[in-house]
Amino acid sequence: MSIKKHLPNFITLLNLLSGCIALLFVSSHRYELVFFFVCLGIFFDFFDGFFARLFNVQSPIGLQLDSLADMVTSGLVPGYVMFQLIFDYQNAGMSVLDPYFPVNHVLPLFGFAITLGSCYRLAKFNVDTRQTDSFIGLPTPANALLILSLPLIITSTESDIAIQLLTNPYVLMGISLLSVLLLNAEIPLFSLKVKGFSFEKNKVQLVFLALSVILLVFLKITAVPLVILLYVLLSLISNRFAAKA
Repeated sequence: MSIKKHLPNFITLLNLLSGCIALLFVSSHRYELVFFFVCLGIFFDFFDGFFARLFNVQSPIGLQLDSLADMVTSGLVPGYVMFQLIFDYQNAGMSVLDPYFPVNHVLPLFGFAITLGSCYRLAKFNVDTRQTDSFIGLPTPANALLILSLPLIITSTESDIAIQLLTNPYVLMGISLLSVLLLNAEIPLFSLKVKGFSFEKNKVQLVFLALSVILLVFLKITAVPLVILLYVLLSLISNRFAAKA
């Protein structure tokens, strides 16, 4: 059997493995390692498709495998992180495995709304023929980075307002619901795939990448939510101009 045929699926499995490793670090609150391994998984997620197209070995199995891997890395991991954040700030000093864990403290389960929303979004993506060159709704990897940046912002920011907001369980629940809405909103968002070497065809992507780099250089991890917001806003502006053309 040709190695080329199986290389993309092997890379997809590395994405899944990265997600599994990230899960191991959530309960121990090693959020910097969670973020790193999810980023690694997203890196593999990009290159499995790249090599599948390069070697012309795209297959229905590869499509399904890709979504299953994303379900863990970009669906289960951010949902578990949000669960842990809400639990920590709702029940300070308690363990999630405490046998006397009060029944009325079910708010942390709201975090898994992100996992459910991600699952629904990935299922839609597999059957939606409109999403070949662009996305409808926020891609799960972008949403995962948004959620996983929150605990890192809490520990790195000097803004008391940001800390108060991001350690409020109800704000975190609101972010979870917003996440689900963004994942499944009927909003066309541009793809980061390069379309040839023409600046005109890639100007939106290039502007986005340039602004993102500037934000990340100056704001570091705090820039991640702003980069996601920029992505959505540029897509809306691009859609408006495209409709007028």
